[in-house]
Amino acid sequence: MDALAHRKELIHILQMAYSGELAAAFAYAGHWRSLSDPQQKADIRKIENDEWKHRAMVGEMLAQLNGKPQLLREIMMACIGINAFFGCFMTGWFLPMYFAGRLENDNTKEYFTAANHAAHLGLQRMQTDLLELSEVELQHEAFFRQIVQGHAWLPLMMRLFTWGSPLTIDETIDDKQTDDLAIEALNFQPLAVENTDQL
Repeated sequence: MDALAHRKELIHILQMAYSGELAAAFAYAGHWRSLSDPQQKADIRKIENDEWKHRAMVGEMLAQLNGKPQLLREIMMACIGINAFFGCFMTGWFLPMYFAGRLENDNTKEYFTAANHAAHLGLQRMQTDLLELSEVELQHEAFFRQIVQGHAWLPLMMRLFTWGSPLTIDETIDDKQTDDLAIEALNFQPLAVENTDQL
């Protein structure tokens, strides 16, 4: 893949991520408000704040590459996020937790891939920032992965959506099949996740 192709793919991923962070932030805003446990509310409110910060960072990266958000995708993802906001009040505790973790799994891969493209373009600062974003998303995923363990619906959801097994962080990373450059630069270590009681 030549430099032009790497740049094109990087811009596309950043456009997807920019709008995706909007949907995620809206969804998490509803998610933490729908909960009764004070610690879970605080944890997910922090995750919401992380998503807004990520969106701002991704927007700056797009501008650096002379890229722009896609208006139609912005509208679509805003609608999805708002629907998820209200859906959290109607679907109970487990489903928002499960699908949040599944989403964070995708986000981790997305930022990993973007970091690889940035590395091939020699954009070292952007690569580092993207790897840091991936690490934070991995922490989010670890939180949700842990919190859904033991729920009666989890075995069925794992069969349907292939996410939720109690893998270690290192096993999760191996599953992403990223190249040695990104893995070495990120230098992941197992991340501690606070124990949270099941509701």
